[in-house]
Amino acid sequence: MALSGMRGLSVFISDVRNCQNKELERARVDKELANIRTKFKNDKGLTPYEKKKYVWKMLYIFMLGYDVDFGHMEAVSLISAPKYAEKQVGYIVTSSLLNENHDFLRLVINTVRNDIIGRNETFQCLALTMVGNIGGKEFSESLAPDVQKLLISNSCRPLVRKKAALCLLRLYRKNPDVVSVDGWADRMSQLLDEREIGVLTAVMSLLVALVANNPDAYWNCVSKCVRVLERLTRSQDIPQEYTYYGIPSPWLQVKTMRVLQYFPAIDDPNIRRSLFEVLQRVLMGTDAVKNINKNNATHAVLFEALALVMHLDAEKDMMAQCVGLLGKFIAVREPNIRYLGLENMTRMLMVSDVQESIKRHQVQIITSLRDPDISIRRRSLDLLYGMCDVTNAKDIVEELLQYLTTADFAIREELALKAAILAEKFAPDLSWYVDVILQLIEKAGDFVSDDIWYRVVQFVTNNDDLQPYAAAKARDFLDKPAVHETMVKVAGYLLGEYSHLLSRRPGCSPKEVFSIIHDKFATVSTPTKAILLSAYIKILLHSQTVDPELQNHVLAVFRKNETYLDAEVQQRASEYYALSRKGPSMVDVMAEMPKFPERQSALLKKAEDTEVDVADTSATKLRLMQLTSTAVVVADQKPANGVHPALTRVPSGQRNIEAPTVPVANGGQSPAPVDFLAIEAAPTHSAPESSPLVGPGDSLALALMDNQASTVQVSSRSGSMRSAEKTAAFFMKILSFRQADYYFPCYNVLLQIGLKAEWRGNQGRIVLFLGNKHTAPLLSVKAVILPPRHMQLLTSNVPDTIPPRAQVQCPVEVTNLSPSREIPVLDFSYNNSSAMVSFKLRLPVIMSKFLQGATLAPADYIARWKALMGPPNKLLQEVVRGVKPLPLQEMSDLLGSLHVAIAPGYDPNVNNIVGAATYFSENPTLCLIRIETDPADRTQIRLTVGTPDTSVALELKEYIKERLVDIPSGAAPTSLPGMPSPADDLVGPAASLAGLI
Repeated sequence: MALSGMRGLSVFISDVRNCQNKELERARVDKELANIRTKFKNDKGLTPYEKKKYVWKMLYIFMLGYDVDFGHMEAVSLISAPKYAEKQVGYIVTSSLLNENHDFLRLVINTVRNDIIGRNETFQCLALTMVGNIGGKEFSESLAPDVQKLLISNSCRPLVRKKAALCLLRLYRKNPDVVSVDGWADRMSQLLDEREIGVLTAVMSLLVALVANNPDAYWNCVSKCVRVLERLTRSQDIPQEYTYYGIPSPWLQVKTMRVLQYFPAIDDPNIRRSLFEVLQRVLMGTDAVKNINKNNATHAVLFEALALVMHLDAEKDMMAQCVGLLGKFIAVREPNIRYLGLENMTRMLMVSDVQESIKRHQVQIITSLRDPDISIRRRSLDLLYGMCDVTNAKDIVEELLQYLTTADFAIREELALKAAILAEKFAPDLSWYVDVILQLIEKAGDFVSDDIWYRVVQFVTNNDDLQPYAAAKARDFLDKPAVHETMVKVAGYLLGEYSHLLSRRPGCSPKEVFSIIHDKFATVSTPTKAILLSAYIKILLHSQTVDPELQNHVLAVFRKNETYLDAEVQQRASEYYALSRKGPSMVDVMAEMPKFPERQSALLKKAEDTEVDVADTSATKLRLMQLTSTAVVVADQKPANGVHPALTRVPSGQRNIEAPTVPVANGGQSPAPVDFLAIEAAPTHSAPESSPLVGPGDSLALALMDNQASTVQVSSRSGSMRSAEKTAAFFMKILSFRQADYYFPCYNVLLQIGLKAEWRGNQGRIVLFLGNKHTAPLLSVKAVILPPRHMQLLTSNVPDTIPPRAQVQCPVEVTNLSPSREIPVLDFSYNNSSAMVSFKLRLPVIMSKFLQGATLAPADYIARWKALMGPPNKLLQEVVRGVKPLPLQEMSDLLGSLHVAIAPGYDPNVNNIVGAATYFSENPTLCLIRIETDPADRTQIRLTVGTPDTSVALELKEYIKERLVDIPSGAAPTSLPGMPSPADDLVGPAASLAGLI
């Protein structure tokens, strides 16, 4: 600010700075505010110089943190001044003191607009700066067109255009409607040809915001962005003022790479090759130097390039190169770089085929667990959790247990939870899992939640071979001098149930077991006392010979606690005392706990719920998306060879499903899996795989189920039922996505299926990811997509063999030729070396994928509607019953999810919904939709669809109807109360819409 010549302002600032304490400062500020208020009340005598001086003083007081609740009108009035000195003060002070909702801003909209459209570039910059700082809906509606003209003008100086781009960005963030997608896609492409780096940087900031909201509309900008990167990385025509420590405009490089990450894929081979050459140049040219500023700029570009490489799913060699770079970063001294290296390596876990490369840095990652910076320790813990698998689980879990004793209290709970999850998922045998959990409780009992010891109890209960070992380990831990209460809980439960299996072991007689448990009774909390009382009655029950001394001790404990203050302990003691005197009948009541039903681990859900990390994608969330195998409680099973199963790995979110039996080759009955994902299953093996179990967490996988098979039901041991009608809701959920990356939790214990899809016009691209989760290869793999008649599909060949722990991709190019509601089907089969499995999956390629919302002006909409209504009439109409009774807004949202653009207010009847969409096939067709509802009965509607192509109208009408209602076969639609009869349909729709003309 140029404040020269304002002696009064300089004196005031000096007075404030010379104040000895806050009270003196407050007194001086109050005195000055009173003086300014008095001057403004008599503003007739104020000269422009004096008004400017007092407004500057107001701004300075405001910057000191004091409230300034007057003088706003004087500040705003300076904007209208003809001279630069007064106008500058008005713009600066107004943008600082007022927010976007202040009423005074309405007074200067015209003045600001005159400055923007005027020829004085200095005034234009002042106006654009203020509008960009304040924003607001009123500014956006009034000034956005003028700002856009400045941005695309060839006669304006670069400085003005740069400010116009940033101003338009602020207005767009406040009101996205100010930028029309149809009009700005080509303009943004032209603006990217700008040679002036400052303007280009501002334009790229605007493009980031535009693409974030609607990437489909700006595909033509991709090639231009790649050219910008090529220009920057080759230092072509980059002025020295935009070169930062030898790096050409790192800010522009970062913004450009971020734009490219909003586009799902780049199909053009030339553009893709050029982009990878740029990224390779960035990766190869990054070296750490002593200058911290240069390092920061270099690493900003590098890490954005790494994110783009991961997004584009680059070749394996480039991915390995990225991991190698990150491995160097996690070994440097600078904590910021080490943190970023660990964080980005965690993100790399989402990319296939890099797990082995990351494992090479396991030692350095474990070393980072002991870094002085807690944020780095969290990142390394997250990364270890994400990179763990069957090959390194033992080493990682043991390291976590060692680290647990010295870890910060802030992360011990998270550390214990993750160690428990990894031990459960990747245990080589159940005895090792029990050892890990008991050590976990011993080392960090205060941070071990009940869910962890509940889980180990479930495993032990369901595996007979494990029960003696677990009871013996629990007995050994109770002998230690200091025993945590959680250890007392789990030991009390296990010894109560299974101590009789240790009768031949020294020190494990019923009396000794009771004694060592009861020694802890007085020191534990009330809930633990209740568990121990149950253990006592179990020990007494399992005694092979009646021991009067033991019986007397146990009964004495029960009698003593019959008057305990806590109702739970009191009730248990009273009931157990009465049961213990019943003799043989006690055996039936206190029988051994039955097997637990197979269930998903509650630890995964807890890990997700308690995730407090601030990183965009933590390893816990990655793990929940990546790992589809979850160790579950295994029911007691004895195979023919007498070997007991260890950990069975099944889909996350599973429920136990009772599978029906089907005849097998030998004429007997063998349980076969219920394939709830397939249209038809054709198991041809005599030794079937484990059933593909599903549950609420598998909504995406359930969505591919044949939702027409409404008679299929899923039952769990708890008696809960899930019908195919309910799974249809999951199907609807993914069908509304325009672009998506589905990673299905699991198909079965051997095969994992993922799907990535993108759609543009009548073209689509699907990539199927077929993963082998088994340690043996899948042989004779065949994947054939059966297309409906209205689609053309080009499918790449799938390898005959999928190696162990590997994933293959199957790209599919889709072209929609004509309207239809038929869905393509994937016919898949493989041999797992002992059995042949085949199944069919419905792919989520439906009519709404080729719909795109169309926005029409009211007059244009009505004109088109009337044209369709005239002869030959192309409005198809049906009155239907049984509609889901949705509120009007939810019904509008449902149509919006089908990519129909709703036009509120186009129909005079507020109970009607009007919309439009373009259906893309060989001949794109505009479709007009109208739904008339009856407020008295939301279960019936009248649906009207009009298009120039009646075949499109017919299919679209049926498609929308299917989404709104399930019509019983043979139901005849009738008129709705208060609506014209079907005989009046030719005039009904247009008559209502005609009121808009």
